[in-house]
Amino acid sequence: MELTTPQITAWIGQFLWPLFRIGALFMIMPLFGSIMVPMQVRLVLALSITALIAPLLASMPQVEPLSGDSLLILLQQLLIGFIGGMLLHIYYTIFAMTGQIISMQMGLGMAMMYDPLNGISIPIIGQAFQILTSLMFLAMNGHLIVVNILVHSFETIPIAPITPDTLDLHTLTLQLSWATGAALVIALPAITSMLLVTIAFGVMNRAAPQLNIFSLGFPMTMLGGIIVLMITISGISHLYLDLANEALESLDVLFRGG
Repeated sequence: MELTTPQITAWIGQFLWPLFRIGALFMIMPLFGSIMVPMQVRLVLALSITALIAPLLASMPQVEPLSGDSLLILLQQLLIGFIGGMLLHIYYTIFAMTGQIISMQMGLGMAMMYDPLNGISIPIIGQAFQILTSLMFLAMNGHLIVVNILVHSFETIPIAPITPDTLDLHTLTLQLSWATGAALVIALPAITSMLLVTIAFGVMNRAAPQLNIFSLGFPMTMLGGIIVLMITISGISHLYLDLANEALESLDVLFRGG
């Protein structure tokens, strides 16, 4: 049996180009893309999924491995995976941002905790919200849905030179501002409650200046914040389920070509 250069090129491309799309997504998406997951684990996971789906994919473009067209296709696969991971990450940070806003309003802005997902220090309530959302994402099998959408993306966005209209980048750029607004809306009851508590202590200070507003205000603000936080967490599962479904639908639409 004689092997030709086009045959070898096709076999390499059949595995290599899907690997770059899958690997880029796993390097960026929440949970799997965190520094808690070693790089070797992410690489093995991407290799395993690629090895399973590569024989099922359509034939790859016949291009030279070291040509400009091959490099362009490679960069495009990285871009598709990166955009998908960023879209999930934007939705994922909504509740972490909500926890940080509540922490600031409760006076816990200085109570920082190391965030192993992003490698930075964030307020402790934000870390609690992030752990909660991570567990809910795994409980709803969100990681399996992401893999399913990623596999089907090779049918809707095949490995070939893409055009600027293939991916809806304009919608992606609008998601960041939408996520910030969603976090503010979720935290709005806590912000309003803490504002009322602050106004009440301001009125007390004007009525009775002899009261030490700092020694009384901080514990009462903390107590009010804990009560508001308990009420907020009681309904966070429904909010997260709606937002997670919207994130997965947006990822599906993105991989369908906009």
